[in-house]
Amino acid sequence: MNMNLQELNTMKRRLFGGDKDHEGKRSKQEDWTKHAQKMYGDGAAWVRGVMIGKGSFGYVFIANLNNYKSRYSLYPPVMAVKSAEVSVSGSIQKEKEVMDNINGCPYVIKCFGEEITNGENGRMVYNMLLEYGSGGTLADVIKSSNGIGLPELDVRRHARSILRGLSHIHKRGYVHCDLKPQNVLLVANEGKTGGFVAKIGDLGSAKRMKQIKKNKLNNYGPCSRGTPMYLSPEALVNGVQEKPADVWAVGCIVYEMLTGKPLRYSYQDLGVNEMISRIGDGRDLFSVSSSLSAEGRSFLEKCLCRKVMCRLTANMLLKHPFLKGLPDDDIDEVEESREVFDINTITSSSLFSDEDDELWLSSCSEDEDVDVTANGESINARFHEGRRFPVRL
Repeated sequence: MNMNLQELNTMKRRLFGGDKDHEGKRSKQEDWTKHAQKMYGDGAAWVRGVMIGKGSFGYVFIANLNNYKSRYSLYPPVMAVKSAEVSVSGSIQKEKEVMDNINGCPYVIKCFGEEITNGENGRMVYNMLLEYGSGGTLADVIKSSNGIGLPELDVRRHARSILRGLSHIHKRGYVHCDLKPQNVLLVANEGKTGGFVAKIGDLGSAKRMKQIKKNKLNNYGPCSRGTPMYLSPEALVNGVQEKPADVWAVGCIVYEMLTGKPLRYSYQDLGVNEMISRIGDGRDLFSVSSSLSAEGRSFLEKCLCRKVMCRLTANMLLKHPFLKGLPDDDIDEVEESREVFDINTITSSSLFSDEDDELWLSSCSEDEDVDVTANGESINARFHEGRRFPVRL
């Protein structure tokens, strides 16, 4: 009798108690959730649900309003809550400060406020209330493609949303420093277009541009933040992490959406030092499918140019032909959904002007022959510099 792999695995679980183990794990998770609810406590108007994430900062939970018709009705019915004991909540409080300074963009996760809750044994817990991405993360969507990647139309739409959010962050004087698919959340869009809108989240690693310049003047030395797989060459090799480094990360995200695999997929088993060595030697070359449109190739080249001064800015990339002709998200017309979710059914899952763009490019010397006009109309032309700092596309 022939059996497929799934049937064999099912039989194996039955024979060796796999199903019981799974039930045991689920039971432990439910017990832990109940413990966390007591340990961290509930808010004045919301109830803490399951844990959906964790990190060095603390934990992230789902939260549901008790009564959204109360004076707290400005809160949405479902939120994400980042929590940590007050004594160790410095990183979350810093992120809250960043989010307060960059608020007002529909392509960055909203922060609804903060609250101190009282858990068991008098434990005081700091909580930051955030917009909930019911569609999960971009990393989840890419993973579900099983290594194939997303349709190019979806890639273009998500790329535009990410760049709109990043442009806003840069204009407010910050560098994100840790852009990656795991930090891009998909939020339900109740507007005319429906679906999900990609929004930038997790600004815990963000830096002020003024602080970066101050550190340079004081010779504090290089200090990179973020995930090595998504760091730009200059960030990995020299510790230089300014706005162009975020643009490089956008290129990494777009590449991963298109191919289903990280840009430095072959480097994932290497140590950071070996990765830095290869990148420093100019071996940081990549390839994509020949089926990718010419506009898509050009877009990646503008993000992944090794020459920092010849990478396009977020504003310039928004004018690139790869992002033209897309329907609007109607995101400004989004009305908050009044649907109340049962939090127990939600399971855990893994200050610059536009002139700054011209200043960025003007830093390229004349002999580098950058074919970009002041009004941005010819930004699709390839940089001749790309031949010296190749990205094999």
